[in-house]
Amino acid sequence: MPRPRPAAGAEPRLSLRPLLAPLGLLLLLPGAGDCQLHTSCGIQKCTTDFVSFTSHLNAALEDFDLEFCKALRAYSACTYRNSKVCRGNLVYHSAVLGISDLMAQRNCTKDGPTSSTNPGMTHDPCNYSGHTEAREHQGGEKTPAPTYLFCGLFGDPHLRTFKDHFQTCKVEGAWPLIDNNYLSVQVTNVPVVPGSSATATNKITIIFKSYQDCTEQKVYQAVTDDLPAAFVDGTTSGGDGNTRSLNIVEKVSGKYIEMHARHIGTTVYVRQLGHYLTLAIQMPRELVMAYEEGQDLQLCVNGCPSSERIDDSGHLPLPVMSKLLPQGSAAHPRSGYTLETATTKCHEKMLVKDIYFYSCVFDLLTTGDANFTAAAHSALQDVEALHPRKEHWHIFPRSRAGVVGRDSKFFVHLGLVSFILVVFL
Repeated sequence: MPRPRPAAGAEPRLSLRPLLAPLGLLLLLPGAGDCQLHTSCGIQKCTTDFVSFTSHLNAALEDFDLEFCKALRAYSACTYRNSKVCRGNLVYHSAVLGISDLMAQRNCTKDGPTSSTNPGMTHDPCNYSGHTEAREHQGGEKTPAPTYLFCGLFGDPHLRTFKDHFQTCKVEGAWPLIDNNYLSVQVTNVPVVPGSSATATNKITIIFKSYQDCTEQKVYQAVTDDLPAAFVDGTTSGGDGNTRSLNIVEKVSGKYIEMHARHIGTTVYVRQLGHYLTLAIQMPRELVMAYEEGQDLQLCVNGCPSSERIDDSGHLPLPVMSKLLPQGSAAHPRSGYTLETATTKCHEKMLVKDIYFYSCVFDLLTTGDANFTAAAHSALQDVEALHPRKEHWHIFPRSRAGVVGRDSKFFVHLGLVSFILVVFL
């Protein structure tokens, strides 16, 4: 959409040059000379947008400061997004210093609306969905809606990755689930039954990294029997004033909290069921994949290392040759559950016999702890709340031949004890 031009005889850029000249930003204005920039550094685009935002302004008009401050905030946000790729670029650092000086000169606040290429639209820089709307309005082109991904961890433990791969892992000790430029999540798992390789989560640490003016770094930590409704610094939100782009909501005291990070479009659920913790996360794909080389050990992204896998190939694949255990036979001497009673118990909460149902049976036969039934059921509820694609909510096991279905056979590996069973559904 074309911007209105100032009154005849006014020269808008000349009116801005006295403001920009002392900061060296004129070097980047069109026609002011060419600048050799690293191709991955986006400072040229940031500055071009700033010039576009301000080119129609007239310093003599009453609303000049308001609009100029909007443009400066947009410029500042753009430089922040380019801080890593522009490291060492002199023009970039000159721009950052120049923006700071200009904001001080014009008494601009750091928080507030920013300019958009559509003059009728402003967006909240601390609202991820607002970022996509702003991109859509640039150039008048419609951009695809952001793709959201889901990761969950529960039980002995069972992992559903961002790629919808389902794995059962040992991963004893501390392991990173997520480690990107915006969010880090680490879990600590401990053995649940002597003699079994199965573990469960008793500690979760979540770090929301500082982001522009939206939030400072916030750390959350939960351990068994201590599921706080606050960050470790005692606060319940991140950001100041009306921003509050990050906040914690207590759903059930000491048992269930939610964290909502608007600035990165991310939602986190943490629960305690019995003696152990569960975790569910929804995050935009572009942010999930925003990590550096060396940050690739992320269970939510790449799954468990093969040496840590209890299952076989991710979906509890089943051998073709199977035998049905006699009804009422002891599946695990320590658990107190037989195959029949474990199946009945899990079916009370989960009517669809998918991988969550089978995980429930596995956990009951392994531990004898009925709380793992509630954990599997809650994990499926979290999928239904956070997973964006309903057709992918349920995952069904597959046979060794690769056939997926509700009549698949189920292979269970319990530490030192292995057996094969068939469940008729």
